[in-house]
Amino acid sequence: MENYSEKAMSLFKQGYNCSQAVFLAFCDKTGLDEVTALKISCSFGGGMGRLREVCGAVTGMFMVAGMLYGYSDPKDNISKTKHYKLIQELADKFKQENGSIICHELLGLGAGADKPVPEIRTDDYYKKRPCVELVGFASKIMEEYIKSKEEENENSITC
Repeated sequence: MENYSEKAMSLFKQGYNCSQAVFLAFCDKTGLDEVTALKISCSFGGGMGRLREVCGAVTGMFMVAGMLYGYSDPKDNISKTKHYKLIQELADKFKQENGSIICHELLGLGAGADKPVPEIRTDDYYKKRPCVELVGFASKIMEEYIKSKEEENENSITC
């Protein structure tokens, strides 16, 4: 069975943006249909619509975390705090390995938005961009977290 990291990297190579590739890879966990997942995540590629801000792979990872471990009661400060702590931990893991969670920093670009037209995906594109690896890494972080929570739940049931 293909792991989430491999699945997300394959999706990115098919032409989905970084956020879509990560979020779509986890549809079996989030329970979303593919079209809904793709539409929810489509705005976040290229660091939020090619603004080159927060990396889309990171955003995709955060959306998976929200779907699986998020809160819905706006007055539940305990759950909000717990969730924001999780998001900061996930971001820190990504940043420790890659140096940043900011798209333009990860790509070595100057700050500021790119033109809205996405680049054509060619072999040269994949050679000069670390995006495939970043998508894989964000998915790996999320997969490991999910597995740890599942193991935690199994252990608490058997005790």
